Amino acid sequence: MRKVLTVLAVLILVVGIGLGVGKWLTTQQPGGPVPAPPGKEEGGVLAEQPEWCPAVEVISVPGTAESRADDDPLAPTANPNSLLLGVTGPLSESYPSDKVKVWTTPYPAQIKMHQAPDQLTYDDSQAVGRDVTSKEMADLHGQCPMTDFVLMGFSQGASIAGDVAEQIGAGNGPVPAERVVGVALLGDPRRDPNQGVNENVDLAGVGIELSLQPVAPIVGTVVPGATMRGPRAGFGPLNDRVHNVCVPGDTFCDVPPAVPDAIARAGEMFAMAGAHATYAFNDAAIPGTTPLAWTEGWARGLIDASLAR
Repeated sequence: MRKVLTVLAVLILVVGIGLGVGKWLTTQQPGGPVPAPPGKEEGGVLAEQPEWCPAVEVISVPGTAESRADDDPLAPTANPNSLLLGVTGPLSESYPSDKVKVWTTPYPAQIKMHQAPDQLTYDDSQAVGRDVTSKEMADLHGQCPMTDFVLMGFSQGASIAGDVAEQIGAGNGPVPAERVVGVALLGDPRRDPNQGVNENVDLAGVGIELSLQPVAPIVGTVVPGATMRGPRAGFGPLNDRVHNVCVPGDTFCDVPPAVPDAIARAGEMFAMAGAHATYAFNDAAIPGTTPLAWTEGWARGLIDASLAR
């Protein structure tokens, strides 16, 4: 009887080992585990991407006087001379809208001055731009968690786009940092040469909001509601994906770190003239090309890479 029980025990052990090995083999492949089912990981969770979702959304934030709060984000008409239309227009023509969504932030794009008292203040205009941009990104990400984002901005719009990138890099933005494949800031009033990637030639100056921060109360007497916030905290994991482009001598992004005549400089800041108006054709920032052409080529490279994944 003892022998019979011993044989039965051995048989049970062998069967148990066999079942365990079989189960282990079904979960192993040479070189690693069986690949996960179709889909991609998003924050450690397998994400579902509805078929209608675009692979990429390009978000463009226009500069001062280049947008309106009620403008159509898919077909903006507020200012036909808006700089970044020179990028978004060709992109819209080149890629199918079901694969690449091109969206332009509609916001006031205003600066209140004594000669324009009915305008929204610089700070308030930017706040609206940040909120509208962030809402669009959050809404699309909520429905399409694997869609990539390309973000660009010019002038006041660069300040907005950079601020949104700062929030995303800090982990409290509208989308996770891994979903943002690139950010381009043209003529950024908060340009810090120690943050992001400088695509322009070496410049001694900084963004005007950094330069004039120490004398912000004086600036406020010329431009009410422009508080000159100084540098951003940084872009975190997005740092190598944020690109600065500044034309030498631009009174928005290439200002001496210490300006002796703050009142005169504040007036220049909002003149929207000089080098700040040359991004479509000036080749001094990036020798051999213009900021506008560079931005289009940069965006196409990111879009093509996202579509290929």
